[in-house]
Amino acid sequence: MLAFNRDASDDEAIEKPSDETATHQGPDSKLAVTKKRKKPMECFLSQPEETPESTLKAKKRKKKKISDVLEKSPPKPGVPEDLQNLLSQHFGTKRSVIEIEELKLPDSCFLPANDLTHSFSSYLKEICPKWAKFRKNHEEKKSVVMLVICSSALRSLELIKSMTAFKGDCRVLKLFAKHIKIKEQMNMLEKGVFHIGVGTPGRIKALVEQDGLCLNSTKYIILDWNWRDQKLRRMMDIPEIKKETIDLLELRIIKLCREGSVKLGLF
Repeated sequence: MLAFNRDASDDEAIEKPSDETATHQGPDSKLAVTKKRKKPMECFLSQPEETPESTLKAKKRKKKKISDVLEKSPPKPGVPEDLQNLLSQHFGTKRSVIEIEELKLPDSCFLPANDLTHSFSSYLKEICPKWAKFRKNHEEKKSVVMLVICSSALRSLELIKSMTAFKGDCRVLKLFAKHIKIKEQMNMLEKGVFHIGVGTPGRIKALVEQDGLCLNSTKYIILDWNWRDQKLRRMMDIPEIKKETIDLLELRIIKLCREGSVKLGLF
């Protein structure tokens, strides 16, 4: 009996399919087996490829703006040393040591700089207390007693309006290119007597080169140094204006300053 029972159980074991074999025989069991035997796959997160446009956008975002710099530190008034350093950097790699020395502005030529508390009229009154005398004695044509250099025609008009309390009844000439031909300005300088000229460095330089404006009688030259436009740029922050101003200084103004006939102010 024991032997029979042992054989029967063995037969059942042989006839009864194992679980693994059953899974192979069932129609729906193939997927289950496959899932059990499938090796785990590593999952990687694909990052989007960088395009030239995205790279440029990233660079633009990282670029500092003048407004960001001014938020961290308040603007400082310009001083004569700023102009001296600007000229040294500009001529440093282009001229010899002797030439650079000849282009250096003497400290004695500088007027007191604006400390950002002055209006334009109050600043002019401070640096030129004898203006009434200069205005009365000036009778030469093709020249001005005071020359104001700024970054744009619009700024020139603003300065002309703001000097009303200072200029009195003297004549002021607009020296910028917008809506005014250079021949018209040359004719006006040749026929009339003007005390103050206000304009841009490019047009003033062109007038000097064409003998339309003579600076021998000029006593004061004012650079509109501290004023900032809508983009918070000063005149020396604009490459074109910076170059034209330095060219004008080199053309005639530096020599007159070294001779002691012209005083230079930073407003």
